[in-house]
Amino acid sequence: MGKNIAAGIAGVVVAGVLVMLIEKLGHTVYPVPPELDLTDLNVMRSYIAGLPAGAFLFVALGWFAGTLGGVLTACRIGSAKPMIFTMVICGLMLLGAAYNLTVIPHPLWFSITGIAGIVVAAWIGLTLASKDKTTGT
Repeated sequence: MGKNIAAGIAGVVVAGVLVMLIEKLGHTVYPVPPELDLTDLNVMRSYIAGLPAGAFLFVALGWFAGTLGGVLTACRIGSAKPMIFTMVICGLMLLGAAYNLTVIPHPLWFSITGIAGIVVAAWIGLTLASKDKTTGT
């Protein structure tokens, strides 16, 4: 049981790190103005409303890669059924995305794409992990 808990924690950490790294890469391509007050919600809403689609795609890619990497990591390390790890990682990623989308309004297309990307990444991770478990690799 301890190994499965550690696997779940490792999956969550990998997911978070991947999201952070890809979003950081996005910030190098689309830098945040230094004078932007990140604590002012109205300022953030205005800033986000003016962002190009590419800036949102980095975030969506981060959510996708984080979910996929987290699921695969947890399933590779743990011995529980891959569906358990997939549900935990996907659930946490969806909660994080829902919080982000609620606190800072985003364009509708991004909200749909981001959430769908998390679900698709979880399904791909589950599919790959299940194949690994059946083939023993």
